[in-house]
Amino acid sequence: MIVVDIECSGLDSEKCGIIEIGAVELENPENVFREEARIDDEDVVEEGALRVLGKTEVDLRDSSKQSQKQLLEHFLSWVSSVSIKTCICQNPQFDLAFLGVKFNKYSIKNILPHRAFDLHSFASLKYFEINKQFLLEDNKSAMGLKYILELCGMEDKRNHHTALEDAKLTAECFSRVVFGKNLLSEFSYYPIPNQLIHEIAVSSEVKEEI
Repeated sequence: MIVVDIECSGLDSEKCGIIEIGAVELENPENVFREEARIDDEDVVEEGALRVLGKTEVDLRDSSKQSQKQLLEHFLSWVSSVSIKTCICQNPQFDLAFLGVKFNKYSIKNILPHRAFDLHSFASLKYFEINKQFLLEDNKSAMGLKYILELCGMEDKRNHHTALEDAKLTAECFSRVVFGKNLLSEFSYYPIPNQLIHEIAVSSEVKEEI
């Protein structure tokens, strides 16, 4: 499966551009993709995006970088080499929808499946199993990356985001929430909370008895 994250010049997929794509193959986590691109001349840059990225608008429009079309083509070439193409995202409604808009813009055939796994939903359900309630703020789900990491016994000390780092964090959290195990060696120093491995251990014992 493909754990994917994108970084953009803003939140509006019609007006803003993709500057970076990062991805990890879940079954083979050493197989990663990370490339950057410049945004198009007409693309809008939002101040909030610059703060998250730690970049300037000049960085995002750097003419020495490849075009978004090239970035998307390279990403799909990498995707074609992965056996299970189902995607995992922290928020597929943003990442995959944004990618879809750009595939259409550049007349690129989208080979990504239309269904995807949503880390937010998996983490929310696990939180409910443990606490018998959902994590809410202002009567809305509050299960963002910060709380997902807390649930998984991890933390994010970064000041800025990159797509591959976010994809790796998503992959690690998905593995911990769903399988109860560490995926990437760079996160192994964070012990897995007992509340995430209990059911996995019980399932293993039952399987051995069968």
